[in-house]
Amino acid sequence: MPTVVTSSADVVKARAADVSIPERGNADATVTLSISPGYHINANPATYPYLIATEISQTGNPDDSQSILGKPVYPPGVAKKFAFAEQPLAVYEGNVTIKLAIHLENNKSYVRGTKGAHISIPLAVRVQACDNEKCYPPATLDAAIRIEVR
Repeated sequence: MPTVVTSSADVVKARAADVSIPERGNADATVTLSISPGYHINANPATYPYLIATEISQTGNPDDSQSILGKPVYPPGVAKKFAFAEQPLAVYEGNVTIKLAIHLENNKSYVRGTKGAHISIPLAVRVQACDNEKCYPPATLDAAIRIEVR
């Protein structure tokens, strides 16, 4: 029996890789989205303003961690033609990696940026999954970047 899809969260998973970074250093973090076969999500930027683009944002602001993360770098989408759209749409399929720069030298907290510190930055990943015929309700997926300062 086929799986019943009621939300985009049923077919898209988000996972952030752990990062080891030198004290006062920089590194790139990655968030990988795994999209089930037969589904796609809109790229960022989305082809049209009314489409829900894939978007990563930080949730909360623990101990000035806002200054740690740079702006997400989204990969280019793949242009695909669907029966419900006149023009090809920029989408992501399969596994997609989004990069986020980490800058510890901008961190205003002495404790969090020192050797041996462990930092967890919670993220929200907004996606809307579609198949070849319809789109499903958007979902916000939780992920967290765990950083070890070495």
